[in-house]
Amino acid sequence: MIDSGILAVGLDVDGTLTDGSFIWNSENSIYKRFCYLDSSGISLAMSIGIRFVLISGEDSPIVDRYAAKLGLTDYYRGCRHKDEALRSFAQKYELDLKQIAYMGDDVMDLPAIRIAGLKAAPLSAHPAVLREADFISDRAAGYGAVRCLIDHLWGETLNR
Repeated sequence: MIDSGILAVGLDVDGTLTDGSFIWNSENSIYKRFCYLDSSGISLAMSIGIRFVLISGEDSPIVDRYAAKLGLTDYYRGCRHKDEALRSFAQKYELDLKQIAYMGDDVMDLPAIRIAGLKAAPLSAHPAVLREADFISDRAAGYGAVRCLIDHLWGETLNR
């Protein structure tokens, strides 16, 4: 664990909480896979007062469903300006952007990554994102990358 001063985490969804793939069936339903390591890590961090916000470029009800499952009230979907969403979240909770970590995987995430106090990326992120990251998970997106970030920041507290 590090004493980072991080009090909140912003997360991209597709390519960060999921592996970025989707299954599209003949009835036009889309399925996405989430990792329980990430979900349980988010729940554990929330139990010690850490806030989370989901910021998705996709306008998918799957984001609503995932947020509801975890009890998250802060999320943006269909978001084209992720930095604006992160600023709005920070303002809502009177947080300095330095107190927020943001994890994303692709170039659409770079504006939010660049303003966050801790810039994080899954191992499978686009090279442009990896170059800007302060923290790179040793796991790929959708396979516990978010949990690695949570353990890096608060593991000693959460694993007691």
